[in-house]
Amino acid sequence: MCGIVGFVSDIKKAEKESIIKNMSDRIIHRGPDGEGFFIDEKVALAHRRLSIVDIKGGAQPMYNEDKSIVVVFNGEIYNYQELKKELQPKHQFNTNCDTEVLIHGYEEWGIKQLLKRLVGMFAFIIYDQKKETIVGARDHFGIKPFYYYQHENDFFFASEIKAFLGHPNFQKKINKQALKMFLIFQYSIHEETFFQNVYKLKPGHYFEYKNNKLEIRKYFNIDYPKDFKRSFEQTKKELKDILEKSIEYHKTSSDVEVGSYLSGGVDSSYVVSIAKPDKTFSVGFDYQGFDESMYAKELSDLLKIKNTRKLITAEEFFDAIPIVQYYTDEPEANLSAVPLYYLSKLASEEVKVVLSGEGSDEMFGGYNEYYEPNILKIYSKIPLFLRAAIRNFVKIFPHFPGQNTLIQYGLPFDKRYIGHGTLMEEWEANEILARNLRNNDTIRSVLKSTYDKVKKENLLTKKMYIDMHYWLPQDILLKADKMTMANSLELRVPLLDVNVFQYAKTIPTKYMVHKKTTKYLFRNIANETIPKEWSTRRKLGFPVPFSKWILEEKYYNKVKEVFEKKYVEEFFDKKIINQLLEEHYRKKKNNGRKIYNIYTFLIWYEVYFVQE
Repeated sequence: MCGIVGFVSDIKKAEKESIIKNMSDRIIHRGPDGEGFFIDEKVALAHRRLSIVDIKGGAQPMYNEDKSIVVVFNGEIYNYQELKKELQPKHQFNTNCDTEVLIHGYEEWGIKQLLKRLVGMFAFIIYDQKKETIVGARDHFGIKPFYYYQHENDFFFASEIKAFLGHPNFQKKINKQALKMFLIFQYSIHEETFFQNVYKLKPGHYFEYKNNKLEIRKYFNIDYPKDFKRSFEQTKKELKDILEKSIEYHKTSSDVEVGSYLSGGVDSSYVVSIAKPDKTFSVGFDYQGFDESMYAKELSDLLKIKNTRKLITAEEFFDAIPIVQYYTDEPEANLSAVPLYYLSKLASEEVKVVLSGEGSDEMFGGYNEYYEPNILKIYSKIPLFLRAAIRNFVKIFPHFPGQNTLIQYGLPFDKRYIGHGTLMEEWEANEILARNLRNNDTIRSVLKSTYDKVKKENLLTKKMYIDMHYWLPQDILLKADKMTMANSLELRVPLLDVNVFQYAKTIPTKYMVHKKTTKYLFRNIANETIPKEWSTRRKLGFPVPFSKWILEEKYYNKVKEVFEKKYVEEFFDKKIINQLLEEHYRKKKNNGRKIYNIYTFLIWYEVYFVQE
């Protein structure tokens, strides 16, 4: 696991050296073990190294035999040994590192065929000097980040946006148009980031840059083929074999010790039960009802594995928010990012690599929202105009059980389901925004092109498809990468493997959600290696007591202080957001999540635009 940086420029080599070093230093946390540079008349590349595989021989940049092709790479290629055997008859390998298969695979097969053969997580740049072409790629699901900046004649690329701050030509400007959808989704949803002219390379895509022209192409599709008829037992056996092989791959492709995160849920518990690492790591909160780490300790004891855990205090939580916003590059309002930061810090004190359970919910139907009771299925068949009328009627009443459901189901599906970060409706976002930032952007317009591809699919498939394209890469995987790398720690997600997905997408939905049980097939597999109490436990995520804390005067005042700052009116109606805070503090309404969303954006803005 590492960090990559680069830019294209005609400036003198000596000046390039100073700039690329400055950019590289901005992401030293991604690779404190070493640095390497390539600089010629047109291109400058840098690599920050966290040594995991071939510790002595794996330094980058890395070259082909005549040094006409150079690569910088962040990630792990888990099937590199198989690819290496295929390439060795024609190419000379000088290391035992997975990076070399990218160079020789590109030479032998070209970029598109190379990408189709890779199993792993990756973001890399290949510079072909003979063709005067730069090729960049990001893995199938977006496990590793990749950003690029394109403005006038400037073209930069890096693992993290903050690297661009080290280039004198980078024009740091906030993209205010991203704010409305952030308030709704809780993460940056658009391809253009919160920094103007800085873009995310989408998962499953690659680009070619030549003669100042950028062309982006897709190499991997998330799709759901039909008509796979297998019995439940056959499907269970085949998936079990694939999962175990993937976990083994992810554990053994390392020359350093591998630990694992462990919560009280089925995903990480299953990974630990198969991988059997020497160490597991867990965190909870020092607040009654918000600590699940005891479940991790119990399972670790059963499996005879050492567990290290930490309880996070309110003070520690608030102290970490600016740190988290710095490392995520863009505003991040998922409450679990903070405990994940502390979890990564805890693990980094003992290991360099950890396994985790991300991706299972999106592939195997694990979220609670994936189960829809029969009564709601029936209610959904009522004409939309009637449900919309009921929605508008119940909204005028104080909160009552079932109100939120009636409000939600008064919308068409492509506005009702946008994933798990939904915090407010379009009109609510407009209401709290400063007047000049209010607009007619809609959820439907943002998601339409994605929804259109699955509009004929069943409800569960639609939900998983949306989450695989938005929630998973832009929130779950982003914070997983950024929080671990903030602590110079490599995170691996063996359940989110391309071979696992190629099988998972053929599983009938009736095996995924069965009666009231989500992730039914996966839980059945897990139950063979972990106690039923763990395999059947309802998904909770990282419960965080922020809404409870800001009922206390100390933390209410901490948020209030930020909400009252002068620059706030550039983005929000100060009266409205302070009203939200007061309503919550007086226990008139639970506005905790909305408050946290606004608060994290403002802290992010301070970090990057006030303090910088």
